[in-house]
Amino acid sequence: MADLRSVLIFLLQSIVVGLAVAFLVVLIRPDLMPGLAAPGDEPASFADAVDLSASSVANIYTKRLVQDSDSPTARTRFRVDTSFASAVIIDPEGYLVTNYHVIADATEIRVQLRDGRITEPDIIGVDAETDLALLRIDLGVLPAIRLGSSAQLRIGDVVLAIGNPYGLTTSVTQGIVSATGRGLLNLVTFENFIQTDAAINAGNSGGALINSRGELVGINTAVLAQDPGTEGIGFAIPVDLVRGVVDQIKEHGRVIRGYMGLMPDDLTNAERLARGIESNMGILLVEVYEDGPAAKAGLRRGDVILEMNDEPVFSQRQALLISASTIPGDSVKVAGIRDGVRFETSVTAGERPEEPR
Repeated sequence: MADLRSVLIFLLQSIVVGLAVAFLVVLIRPDLMPGLAAPGDEPASFADAVDLSASSVANIYTKRLVQDSDSPTARTRFRVDTSFASAVIIDPEGYLVTNYHVIADATEIRVQLRDGRITEPDIIGVDAETDLALLRIDLGVLPAIRLGSSAQLRIGDVVLAIGNPYGLTTSVTQGIVSATGRGLLNLVTFENFIQTDAAINAGNSGGALINSRGELVGINTAVLAQDPGTEGIGFAIPVDLVRGVVDQIKEHGRVIRGYMGLMPDDLTNAERLARGIESNMGILLVEVYEDGPAAKAGLRRGDVILEMNDEPVFSQRQALLISASTIPGDSVKVAGIRDGVRFETSVTAGERPEEPR
């Protein structure tokens, strides 16, 4: 009988201790208990990120003279076309970044800040090959956006697009990073886009793509609209690329790039096997321009390039980006195959002409 009593006492003590522990858990960490939440808990919000960055996104209004193709007479007539777009303040001294296509051929450009002030900007410089333009306005010290790092972006990261779609100022849409390093879209010469499903509409061009901390990670540029059913595929220029372009425009008024004087193309698997290349490396030189840096280094049409500066080359886009990242005078070490024989040479980069061949 005494043994039974001891067991019952032990069980009662265990139950009391268990209930006390459970009470403390619910009191301290209610989020660990299904169906319970701490008072004041709210759904996840990106309001803080928007508060940090929205005042750095400006509206752009442009006017262009457009030939009226519907004119019933033989006499050419023009009409004024008004467009909406966006820009991002990247420097408190009044520098803004937008897309080149936003201001190209515009007869009038106006910038409107979030506080309502409107002014006409000076165009500091443009870079059509990345679709970027640098503007400056004189309205005192401005709220510059905090720059993040596009190199740290991962597929699945939450991003927000802020801009002026259809004139709806400071509109915010949310999505994720769908891909990085997108190219071969034939939008610009040097393509290295961030792909996102955050809604990007007409007027978002030149606006900010920010991360969940409110940092700029890209400049919204384009949507993929091959047919009316295409949606959820937008592209932004990585902020790391924007930094380099802005620095060069500030220093030189334009972007100075290296130039190797060659035209690469991708190789198919069959073409690699025919040349005895077992890996997926290699690009084919379909053109080597006469008297260009590559020709002077002995490269020829039909050569296969395997490495540039000891970096394996897998695509024409990669080769073009490596070439463009050089500074005139840089020496680029090239390893390749010609007629089944491996060779090495060095190409001294020239300056990329405004209209490269």
